[in-house]
Amino acid sequence: MSLDCQQVPVLAGSAVLASLGVFFLYAARPSAYGKHLESLAPAGPRLPARAAWLLQELPSFAVSVGILAQQPRAVLGRPANVLLGLFCAHYFHRTFVYSLFTRGRPYPVFIVFEAMAFCTGNGFLQSYSLIYCSDYPVEWYTDIRFSLGVFLFILGLGINIHSDYILYQLRKPGEIVYKIPQGGLFTYISGANFLGEIVEWFGFALATWSLPALAFAFFTLCFLGLRAFHHHRFYLKRFENYPKSRKALIPFIF
Repeated sequence: MSLDCQQVPVLAGSAVLASLGVFFLYAARPSAYGKHLESLAPAGPRLPARAAWLLQELPSFAVSVGILAQQPRAVLGRPANVLLGLFCAHYFHRTFVYSLFTRGRPYPVFIVFEAMAFCTGNGFLQSYSLIYCSDYPVEWYTDIRFSLGVFLFILGLGINIHSDYILYQLRKPGEIVYKIPQGGLFTYISGANFLGEIVEWFGFALATWSLPALAFAFFTLCFLGLRAFHHHRFYLKRFENYPKSRKALIPFIF
């Protein structure tokens, strides 16, 4: 694979993504939604969680599908198309499936707009880099980086979806109470859904072997890793019987 197009926007976008990850770690504050909404979010207009998730995830799906739809069709497709298809698949689920089932609290509108801006920029960066800046040979399909990366992507996606289903089952319609998640990787960590997405995007970075994908995986690790830490601390404070052996993000370690 070689990069032979204008690389300045791609490099700049990757640097911004990585810098955002470092910023969130440095700030060490959870984002003001979900469990941390009431203590951090200022008063203001809010959207129902389902509408908020659909709106904020939609740009990543729309941008990537729009670019992918312009590419030549084939039975299997060139590797760049297949890789971008994985990106589209993730955001199809987050936009049109997860948003229908989430039972979270209403979101502040400003958080939704921030997320929409991020998803628009990142969706374009990943799509543009794969389709217009990367030259994958057909042999990329047999490269260990592609095979292992796709495996990790699918594994992470499966963990993420299964963990989200466990969280969904915790509440009855209309409930806003918090309960201790049980089963799956929640047996070992508080942020099972976050770990799944982190694994997913590092698999994507390996399969694409691209700087923007690596920057996005690093951002995801910083953002969701920090969120897993704050969720873990929330559970420990709220529930006296919370399993003391359970870690925040990595089983038996952290």
